[in-house]
Amino acid sequence: MSTSWDFHEGDEIVPGLAAMRLLGGGSSYEAYLAFDDHFYSPVVVKVVRPNLTEDRQTIRGLQREVEILKLLNHPVIVRGFHADPTGARPLMVLESLDGPRLSSLIRRHGPLPLQQLMPLAVELCSAAHYLRQMDIVHLDIKPSNIIMGAPAKLIDLSVARSSDAAAALTDPIGTDAYMSPEQCLPKPGRSPTFATDIWGIGVTLFHAAAGYRPFDKGVKDEDAPAAEQWPQLEVAPYELPKFVPDVVGKLIYACLDPDPTQRPTPIELAELVSPVMEALPKPRLSGFKISAT
Repeated sequence: MSTSWDFHEGDEIVPGLAAMRLLGGGSSYEAYLAFDDHFYSPVVVKVVRPNLTEDRQTIRGLQREVEILKLLNHPVIVRGFHADPTGARPLMVLESLDGPRLSSLIRRHGPLPLQQLMPLAVELCSAAHYLRQMDIVHLDIKPSNIIMGAPAKLIDLSVARSSDAAAALTDPIGTDAYMSPEQCLPKPGRSPTFATDIWGIGVTLFHAAAGYRPFDKGVKDEDAPAAEQWPQLEVAPYELPKFVPDVVGKLIYACLDPDPTQRPTPIELAELVSPVMEALPKPRLSGFKISAT
């Protein structure tokens, strides 16, 4: 069976949703920009790949994401509109966001300037604080899951869990290069918690500040030693470039403490970022000074 729906512009995904173009996807899903007749507006449709429509684990994952998004309403988190997780084409409909992924910006233009990096840090802290209040751990905060806009938006809650469900995990979960030590090898008393998302923020900010990740990418070979697949278990993060101010490096490294209990909370991290933002040069619209007469 095909792994792609191969929808083209104008194709009906389901009644009321017409494909516009493929946006991307992962191992279980494809994401399409589509036109929603009900909203009379573009939306993003996340649809399970055709070879997995009968896969119980995939459908459970989609249903879990649908239920989590029903709980959430925050300026920095993508909104879910409606879903059909048990239909012939299991799917969910999300808001369409304008702006590039943070990963694309880094790849094309290199490190973010502090005038972008520090507001992004505060916005991610805001999202992480809210998720904590809603008892949700995202588990996959990374540059490709952040749409840059005003404000930035955190997307893809496909592996998100309640804190109890996260604590019960016994298998690795997340994206190798951005996973915390407790995500790589979860075990009783050392499983993902809210602090896991702070690690994700730290790796994301490091990548955005430096233009490279704090640990090697790792390998996909399941038989590889853990130190090769997840070097963050064995080694300290790389040094940040000299152009990154020490105060910024200090707050990023605080997020990458291997001990989850030593990482700052979202509010503590935001309070570390605030004075850095205040010290930045204020933006000007032009070289002219306008004064009243």
